[in-house]
Amino acid sequence: MTATTIAAARKASRPPSPPVLFEKRGAIAWITLNRPDRLNAYNVAMRDALYAALTAVHRDPEVRAMVLRGAGPAFSTGGDVSEFGSAPSPIAARWIRFRRDVWGRLRTLPVPTVAAVHGFTVGGGLEMALLCDVAIAADDARFCLPETGLGMIPGVAGTQTATRRLPFGWALDLNLTGRWIDADRALFIGLVADVVPRRALDRAALGMARSLSRLPRERVACAKFAVWEGLDASLAEGLDLERRLAARLGNFLKAPLGKAAAMRSSPRRR
Repeated sequence: MTATTIAAARKASRPPSPPVLFEKRGAIAWITLNRPDRLNAYNVAMRDALYAALTAVHRDPEVRAMVLRGAGPAFSTGGDVSEFGSAPSPIAARWIRFRRDVWGRLRTLPVPTVAAVHGFTVGGGLEMALLCDVAIAADDARFCLPETGLGMIPGVAGTQTATRRLPFGWALDLNLTGRWIDADRALFIGLVADVVPRRALDRAALGMARSLSRLPRERVACAKFAVWEGLDASLAEGLDLERRLAARLGNFLKAPLGKAAAMRSSPRRR
């Protein structure tokens, strides 16, 4: 038996890597898309694993911020086209999406979310970044929404989140033309908050997440809810929602348990 055969046998005997990695580092959850050989294109298994990881973040009161990143040379290239035609029927697919709304779960997490993107950030990968609260890009990041040119439209909320994050003209341009833009252009149009060298991406994401994790979880949840819900309301309705949430938060903080929670969530003074 040759060394090549032995190496191949060892590789075949290894258990497959999970499609999503989940790790807690103190108050920060790190979720890593982990199909680097497929440029982190997501299949049904990755969607299910991502939903489970996001649900763990949602349910864990100790988590105060989350970082979403990709393993290997890309953040994500969106849906895995090799599954097209072999996925469940449209009726089954709708049922699965209803039961496991992974993109809705990502958008509505009660903690700050940071997308740390690099390499190809394409299609559903770009849309995942748009669903996060803040995105930081490595200088090698390249962005595109190619779905319209492929006979589809963006299906991970790209038509809606782009218009809420970007100037309207750029949102329409990206959704219609499939134009590629680099990290500097993404920073210019407001798609990302910062551009850093590739080797510094995790460090920059950690710094942002650590700063955001000092914010009390209940206040972040209220602020995020007010911003997102206010997008679909008139100014008067949005201001009324803001007042009601502020009053609700004030009542929570006046209660003994609320005061205790606020004390625990506030950064300690040295």
